[in-house]
Amino acid sequence: MSLQHRAIEPSEDETISSAGLELEQKIKQQIAEKNKTKAARRRMMHRRTLTLQFYELENGLFEIEGRLRDIKTDPFKRVLYQEPWPPGEPIHDIKVHLIVDRDMLVHDLWADMQATPFRLCLQAQATLTPLIGRRIAKGWNKAVRDTLGGSQSCTHIMEMLGPMATTAFQGLAPQRMEDMNRPENEHLRVGKVDSCFTYGAQRTVVAQIWPHLHKPENDN
Repeated sequence: MSLQHRAIEPSEDETISSAGLELEQKIKQQIAEKNKTKAARRRMMHRRTLTLQFYELENGLFEIEGRLRDIKTDPFKRVLYQEPWPPGEPIHDIKVHLIVDRDMLVHDLWADMQATPFRLCLQAQATLTPLIGRRIAKGWNKAVRDTLGGSQSCTHIMEMLGPMATTAFQGLAPQRMEDMNRPENEHLRVGKVDSCFTYGAQRTVVAQIWPHLHKPENDN
């Protein structure tokens, strides 16, 4: 069964220009052509999966759980070990738990390393406490790099905290949209404009929901 992209067909609520529809069709055709190249023979050698889940806790806080797994399809010879790592067994299996409130303040943060290539890696689980008390906002990724980068912590944990932060924003999207639509929160609406492609000031979504913030492309 093929899955249909729910955003491809214009809805009664969202206006799509004829030029936009033509562009969508062109992109769709380009993707179909590129997918044909998959017919060439290929062999998978490595699989990395990153699973991100968002939970509401009983105490009113929220938990983002990230899990990273690396699996190889061939035996892998590790430094300092005689026996190769068997194919199909995770060489990395790392869970990270991030607890935040509605205002994105970090209340707790910890890692659970269930599989690592070296035993020494486990000590990196103790490096995350400096981020507790910080707020996920502009500058979060820099703060994570400054705190955990290089030999200060685990590279994989550091990399996970970026998408975990965006998962927190997605998980709290209904609350944030509710706040954004309150009359007194014009600053939130202004901040949302130009935050991504669709919310570009010159595009139709902004023209429809916040006409006063729309800037037609021919404006200087």
